[in-house]
Amino acid sequence: MKFQKNVYQSFALVMQFGINMLVPICLCTALGVYIGEKFDIDWIFIPLFIMGALAGFRNIYVMAKKVFEQESDRDTKHVKKTK
Repeated sequence: MKFQKNVYQSFALVMQFGINMLVPICLCTALGVYIGEKFDIDWIFIPLFIMGALAGFRNIYVMAKKVFEQESDRDTKHVKKTK
């Protein structure tokens, strides 16, 4: 059962990575297309796409940092209990 729980947790983490990356990219690109059509600036979606990609990478970095901190805290507690 423990192995199955780890698989589901890993799958959920991968899904969160994907969502954290895709949502800012899609929102910024859609905003860029909307602004481009409204004000007749066709190229505006490019910097907004890049901004969305950078925001997505930042989201993934923050989430990965939290996950690794939790794992290191859990490992530290496990080592203290075994001593």
